[in-house]
Amino acid sequence: MDDRIRNHAEVLVDWSARVESGDDVVVSVAEGAHELGVAVAEALGDRGATCLSLYGSDELSRAYLRAHEGDFTEPNAERALFEAADVYLALGGGRNTAATADVPGNVRSAHARARKPVREARMATDWVSTVHPTRSLAQQAGMSYEAYREFVYDAVLRDWESLAGEMARLKDVFDAGDEVRLVKEGTDLTMSIENRTAVNSAASVAYDSHNLPSGEVFTAPSTAEGEVYFDVPMTIQGKRVRDVRLTFEDGEVVDHSAGTNEDVVDDVLDTDAGARRLGELGVGMNRGIDRVTDNILFDEKMGGTVHLALGRAYDACLSDGETGNESAVHVDLITDVSEDARLEVDGEVVQRDGRFRWEDGFE
Repeated sequence: MDDRIRNHAEVLVDWSARVESGDDVVVSVAEGAHELGVAVAEALGDRGATCLSLYGSDELSRAYLRAHEGDFTEPNAERALFEAADVYLALGGGRNTAATADVPGNVRSAHARARKPVREARMATDWVSTVHPTRSLAQQAGMSYEAYREFVYDAVLRDWESLAGEMARLKDVFDAGDEVRLVKEGTDLTMSIENRTAVNSAASVAYDSHNLPSGEVFTAPSTAEGEVYFDVPMTIQGKRVRDVRLTFEDGEVVDHSAGTNEDVVDDVLDTDAGARRLGELGVGMNRGIDRVTDNILFDEKMGGTVHLALGRAYDACLSDGETGNESAVHVDLITDVSEDARLEVDGEVVQRDGRFRWEDGFE
């Protein structure tokens, strides 16, 4: 086994999930993530945790969803499983990134709504999502398998404590601010972040961060006004979506379009009322991610990007007792801010052309 796979597992178990002896850990292993699953199981055994492994297959999901007729019922057994778990680890890496592309959008939406209690129970654990480099992901990224593995491990195996210190600067700015404005060609969007808490997403549950790799600072806007253009293409529901434009009024999407597969955006927005509102504003700060790979786990963390998510807001960004935007979905869209763009907080420019005001090259 490549030593980097064991290193990946150790970072996941120790830094990211903070697994302790006696923890009940559920591990979902995708079709192509077997080696990482083995390394994670070994690490969990070494630390005295329990390990229950699940088979995470997009092809299996496709078969079920396409065969299903009628309304979906809540999966009570799965909900009970997560309610009893301390930690949930999702190891992505399937054989076909478009395996579920022919599942009808209305079926996806109905299934997502029925699974909302399961999702809430899962997110109440110390959950972390990561990905094992596979040939299918390399192909999706337009890279050789060898180059893609180097890319993944450069993003995952880094000094997370040091990066957390850098990102704390933006968290402090967001926490002290009331209003964020994003401006670039095709975009002039103003969002309220008053009384919200930003998350320093340093790839660890200790930072309220649940992705490995990570490297972003995010918060949950309460309102949004204006328009935004997402020029970074990405795969949503197994389909390639490009050039998405959203117009917000009173915090809600009132108009939208897409250059390709607009029907996917239609389906997302029609999931429920919360799907038309923002659940997240995130700013990528991981300079170890230097190219778009059509994988949201990496792309949204790339330095020089901003992403907005339609749907569910994360509780970590909310005040005690406050209910944020609720939805059965959380779908991220990304815009490139590396050129002719600026991010303002309370009228002061914090980032221009992908550089923060405390970085070299900021003008």
